[in-house]
Amino acid sequence: MPSVDANGIELFYESVGDPSHPPLLLVSGLGMQLVEWGEEVIERFAAEGFRVIAYDHRDAGLSTHMVAAGMPDLMALLSGGEAGLAYGLSDMALDAACLLDALGIRACHVVGVSMGGMVAQQLAIDQPDRVLSLCSIMSTTGAPGVGAPSEEAAAALLRPAPRTRQEAMGQAVETWKIIGSPHFPIDEDRERALAGAAWDRSNDRSGVARQLAAILTAPDRTAALGALRVPTLVIHGGLDPLVDVSGGRATAAAVPGARLLVVDEMGHHAPPALWDRLVAEIVANATAAAP
Repeated sequence: MPSVDANGIELFYESVGDPSHPPLLLVSGLGMQLVEWGEEVIERFAAEGFRVIAYDHRDAGLSTHMVAAGMPDLMALLSGGEAGLAYGLSDMALDAACLLDALGIRACHVVGVSMGGMVAQQLAIDQPDRVLSLCSIMSTTGAPGVGAPSEEAAAALLRPAPRTRQEAMGQAVETWKIIGSPHFPIDEDRERALAGAAWDRSNDRSGVARQLAAILTAPDRTAALGALRVPTLVIHGGLDPLVDVSGGRATAAAVPGARLLVVDEMGHHAPPALWDRLVAEIVANATAAAP
């Protein structure tokens, strides 16, 4: 798997599809590695005529882990301090921009899920000329009072880290049962396989905590989102227990002309039964962008 030097760190990425096709950047969620998008999803976008680029964030997968920063004090950060904060969402957005630079890509379509939606929003805010279209999935604006998790979902997110590959696979299934889409059965074999592949590449729990610290200390993006002039699609599950649907509604309300798609039966997970619909909606939003 190739890598580039970007923003002073090494970022590993995967590129699928004809390099001459319009680029589409997939921005992963908290602790998520590029392999967890699943080849089936990536190939669907490539079949629609895009060059699909997925990458490991800093502190995830094979990309640089900021181990010297140590484990952040999340409680202190929640209390308003910033001591021990290794980086913020703007740094992660700059990582994405530097990856595009290294690949010779001036601008691209951007699709971010959960934390990746926050990073995608920040990229569009910080460098609007780099974003041809924006899709924010299962995410929020950072405004207080919207997008809050349920107690059960928050507990699932903060449970002790798995100690073995087998534990990681089992924990992934249990987590998706809590935060996933209750009307669709979890494909346990698929989720175990993805979790096992991710474990084999990296299992740095402190990296997940540093990413979470970046989320917790991020400022409210509502006003800045109001300055965007880019085709924007906001997708959210009506039953999302990890990022309440109010986060998606707030995002769509903040971006002028944004279209909101609330999938009533979806939680914080896109089951295979919904892939055709979601891919078609994202492709339609990208197609609406000016050449």
